[in-house]
This record gives sequence, structure tokens and C-alpha cells, in this order.
Amino acid sequence: MTSNKKCIITIEIGTNAVRVVAFDLSGKTIASMKGSYPTFHAQPDFSEQDPEQIFITLLYVLKNLLNEHIHPEKIQVTSICFSASMHSVLPINKSGTPLGNAITWADNRARKEVALLKGSSDGNQIYMATGTPMHPMSPLFKIAWLKNNDKERFSNTSKFIQLKTYIIHQLTGEYLIDYSLASATGLLNIHTIKWEEAALSYAGINKSMLADPVPVFTSCGKLKKAYQNSLGLTAATQLIVGSSDGCLATLGAGVWDGNKATITIEDSGAVRVIGKKVLNDTQQRFFNYLLTENCYVSGGPTNSGGIIFEWFAKQFGDFKYAYDLEHTMKDLIAIATKVEAGADGLLFLPYLLGERAPIWDANARGVYFGINIKHERKHFIRAVIEGILFEIYSIGKILEEHSTIKSLSINGSFASIPLCAQIIADMFNKPVSISQHNYSVGAGAYLLSATEMGIFKSLDEAARSIELTEEYFPKKNINGIYRKHFEIFEMLSTKLKPDFENVVNLQ
Repeated sequence: MTSNKKCIITIEIGTNAVRVVAFDLSGKTIASMKGSYPTFHAQPDFSEQDPEQIFITLLYVLKNLLNEHIHPEKIQVTSICFSASMHSVLPINKSGTPLGNAITWADNRARKEVALLKGSSDGNQIYMATGTPMHPMSPLFKIAWLKNNDKERFSNTSKFIQLKTYIIHQLTGEYLIDYSLASATGLLNIHTIKWEEAALSYAGINKSMLADPVPVFTSCGKLKKAYQNSLGLTAATQLIVGSSDGCLATLGAGVWDGNKATITIEDSGAVRVIGKKVLNDTQQRFFNYLLTENCYVSGGPTNSGGIIFEWFAKQFGDFKYAYDLEHTMKDLIAIATKVEAGADGLLFLPYLLGERAPIWDANARGVYFGINIKHERKHFIRAVIEGILFEIYSIGKILEEHSTIKSLSINGSFASIPLCAQIIADMFNKPVSISQHNYSVGAGAYLLSATEMGIFKSLDEAARSIELTEEYFPKKNINGIYRKHFEIFEMLSTKLKPDFENVVNLQ
């Protein structure tokens, strides 16, 4: 007898790891697995990854999940949906072979290219057309940097693709990029959904050098025979191009109207809202990315997420067990709970990796401010956590200039820590809820696949199916404390801009 059990598999190609999750058709998680890979920093502003290593890791994790949890239970895989972090660039030659490593979102090598275009009439035109802020994260500037500084690789490039496009091509032979990832390149006109000529001209390329932009529900083609055999899947398994991690995290958090925002904090972080209109910001402080036609995810990303707390834990944590970072971080969180809001006047600017929204300054650096003789280790721990969340609040604050936000849905391993969730509620002075899914990106990919299959009539209906299990409410009198501290945080982030640049020039 054959089983009638079916599942949807989601594959998230993240910044530091690939996550594979199997959902039954009702949305319940069957199993999940994760495989990590490194980021290489050949020079201070460089962040690169090996595409072959990522692909091999993906195959390894997917095959293990299938062999351990899916095939033994005779569960049919109906579809596989892909998601990926944004802004990667991978040059390939005519045969599809990578020309070196992929350049990731965290790469800041194109600072000079950004400085020359930002604030100009051409730069303003490109921002208004593409919705992508002027910052080295943007593939537009990464490609321009290659044109100006790595002429041999640039001239040998047949296409500039993203990591997800590379993975899909390896599996199916197709070169595709979904609307969401395409709209995060700084090269796609989000109004016409066509490659923007002004941006192409600036980058020195033509549209044939980019993958074909397609709707997020698009089938990627059939899995190659070799991978059907290796993975134990059939040609009938549908591969869906999917979306970006940011757009799917918003969908997976149950956000589908302008009155709710979602906050995601993993290694990096973001605050996002979703709506049918582009939110135009004359100061270019946030992005507008496409999920589907006439549906825009607007918000701002931060480099300064959980990775900053991880850095602090590695440098200053007490490792009771060798290399046990997770327990060390838990111990630090427990210590931070013993310190009152505001860390007794100690502030931390978390810009160890430069910063994106809202200051968009690749030169920004980390700062402790307000240290006095009474401050102890516990205050420094609390200040780091509050600094990361002040940065999140600074993004939400500018979004509220353009939309009404009444509540927050949070997700990601750092944001979901009870102390962090409560601080977010207190800083924003709004109720905060947490969804039942640990990883909202995978949940969003499931919802997208289930909508394509007809389980949900629309993405709107799919988003409303998300259950929010935990709630946090602002504590009385705490918001006022955070508002006073944030005024200083915000002032320092702006006032220190020339000093940030001076410090970078010393390196």
C-alpha cells in the first residue's frame, strides 16, 4: 500500500546556514535540519561565500532530512519552495561556472561607488524607480565595483546572478530570479517590474546579463534526473522559485495589513510592513520590495542583530563548557535581567559591521557611551542588548512616519528571547506577539506553496492562518525611560558620522 501522506519542503539559503523544513499540508512542522557554511573576509570590507560549498551543504541537509524523516514514513513531497537572503552577487561565465566567490549583503567594498551616486539626481531617480537604498549592500554597487576594480572578472562575466539563482540552475538548468529578490538588487523598476535602464547603464551591463524576473509562484522546472535519483524524488515534485527571506518572514509572521509590523532578528535584523502602495521616503531611509504585483514589503534592515550579541559573548562570556556559545549567551541574558531598563545611563551603539537603516553608513562603528565608575559587567551586557534593540526601534520610528502601526509580530531567535520581546514592547510602547513557528521564513515559504496548491485562496488568507501564541505588553513607566535614552542614542548615531569616517581611514 502507498501512503497518502504529503508534505511541502522549504529551503532557506540564509546568511550563515541553509535551513530545510518539512511541513504537512496543514502547516505543522514534520522535521527540520540545518547546515552551516562560513563567510570569508579576505579584506576588512569583504564578505564572500563559496557557492559550491553552499550547494553541497544544501544537498547534504536535504538528503538527510528526506532519508531520516520523509522516505521512512512514505510521505510524498508535493513541492519544494526556495527562499534566500538578499543582495548577493555571483559572476558566472558562459558555461555557468562561478568566477570566484559570491559577494554577500554584508560586503562594504563599494563604499566609494555609493558616495559618488548617493544624493545625486541620477541616484534619486534610481532609488525612486527601484526602491533599494543607496548602500554597498546593493548588487547595483557590487557590480559597479567589479567594473571599476576587477576588470578582468567583469569582462569574463556572462551573467551576474544571486546565490538562489545559482542553486536553482544547478538543480534544474534554469536561470530565474523571483520578483522579491530582483527588487532588492537596485536594478529592477518595482513599478514596471522590468530591469531599470538607468541602473543597468550605471552598472555597465545589459538585461541579458541578469536572470529572468518571475512571479514568486513560478515553477523552476523539473529536478534533473541525477538529483531525482540521489534524493529519492520524482519528476512530479514541483519546485517553486519562492521569494526573499525578508518578504517570506513578513508573510510567515502573519503580517498582511498596514496596522501591524513585523520585527525579525537573527544574525541581522529588520522591521517591515506590507501594503499595496510604495512608501516614498525623500531621505531614502528604507526599502520597498515586491512580494507580488501591487504588494510591497517596506522597511529597513540592520546589520546589528544577534551577531553583535554573539560577538560580545565570545569576547566577554564565561565559557563553563568549551565552545558552548549557546549556554554562555543564556547566562549573559540571565545577568542582564537583573539590571533596570536603561542600564543606569550606559548606552551602546552596535555598529560593529557598519550600518544600513536608518543611517545607511558603512563607516559606522561600535561605541560605549556614558561609562561611569559604578558601572559593572552586568550593565555592559544590558547595554549591548538595549543598543541592538534601540537600532531596531530607530527603523520602526521612521516607518511610523509613513504608516500607522498598532501592534508588532516578532520572530527570529534573538527577538524571541523573552527579555528582548519585553524590551521591544516597552521601547515601542505597543503589544508584541510571537508566532508558533521558530522560523517565520520557512513558515512564509509554506504559506506561499500552500496558496499555489489551492489550500489557501490568497496570501491574505494564508497570512491570517498564522497563530500568535505569546504576547507581551508594555510595562507602565518604562517607555519614558527608553525614550530619554533613545534621544541620546539617535543623536550620537548622527553626530559621530565624521568621526566614524576618520576612524575607518586610520585602518
